[in-house]
Amino acid sequence: MKLSEFIVLTQEEKRFAVVKEGVPIAQRGLLNYMIFLFQLPGFYVETVCCKQSKEITEYRVFHNAAHLVPYLNAIQIDDL
Repeated sequence: MKLSEFIVLTQEEKRFAVVKEGVPIAQRGLLNYMIFLFQLPGFYVETVCCKQSKEITEYRVFHNAAHLVPYLNAIQIDDL
């Protein structure tokens, strides 16, 4: 799946694509949210989840490795 194809999916289709094709890489917490980073072929997806409701409130997609900076300490490269 290409990044442009992922962007036009519905919320439910995005969830399915992340679960089916995504490789979990790392997670980080914010005040009221948990953000999970997944790698799909050719791009990354952040799923923003509300801590209280456990619902995914947003999908953020990118392919630029510069966006990985918040996760660098959490990514276990020994396991790769």
